[in-house]
Amino acid sequence: MWLQTSIIVLLFVGAAFYVGRLFWRAFFDKTQAGCAKGCGGACSTIDVDRLQRTIELAAARSEAK
Repeated sequence: MWLQTSIIVLLFVGAAFYVGRLFWRAFFDKTQAGCAKGCGGACSTIDVDRLQRTIELAAARSEAK
């Protein structure tokens, strides 16, 4: 009986640690740049210059038609 209880307690503590770590990284960890995924991809920064070039290119294409 004590073995089953200890296994359940260990699983619960592991799951609580995992969820707590996800919560901490999503809201409080300031060492990561960007979103909680931590991939450093497109969601972490917005390239304003590239966005402006895309808008200008689309406007030029619509004027040419």
